[in-house]
This record gives sequence, C-alpha cells and structure tokens, in this order.
Amino acid sequence: MIYDFGMRLKTLRNKKNLSQKQVAARLGVTSAAVSAYEHNTATPSVEMLVELALLYGVSADYLLGIDHRKSIIIEDLTPNQETLLEKLIEEFSLRNAGRNTPRR
Repeated sequence: MIYDFGMRLKTLRNKKNLSQKQVAARLGVTSAAVSAYEHNTATPSVEMLVELALLYGVSADYLLGIDHRKSIIIEDLTPNQETLLEKLIEEFSLRNAGRNTPRR
C-alpha cells in the first residue's frame, strides 16, 4: 500500500467538508471501509479507486502517489467556462515560464 494514500484520501475528504459517513453513502460502501482506506488497513478495488478519484476530482495517479500534481475536472463546466479556464491556465503558464508580458 502506498504510504500517502490514506493521508491523501483524508485530506481530500476534509477539503470537501465531507464526513466518512457521507463519503461512504456516495460510494455505496460502509463508513468502516472509508476509515480502513484512510488508515491504510484496506486497499480499495480498482473500481473503487476510480470512484474515489472522481469524487475528489483528482487522478488515480495522484491518489496512488505516482503523480504529485493536482488536476481539475472540467466536465461539468459550460463551454464558455472551459474557454475562460483554459485562458487563465495559459496566462499562468506563460508567467511561470518567465514570460512576464501580459497577453491582452
């Protein structure tokens, strides 16, 4: 089991202001199962890993500690919101790459 896995699950759950009971209800498992995942005493199935990633809006790679970058799920956004978000990301990427000239 990945050492960070349970810690990441707990952190993500807390960021969403969800209880273990609420997470369990959304995933169709018991609170004990959620607790076991968070304490690294049980390993979720691949299907449950996917459900956890979708619930928390992160990749399975992030949950497993393979990828340390956070991701943003945009599938519930309108096309206009997606375009705006893409422009923001592009602007931040340009600035972080050392190109401090704002695009207008």
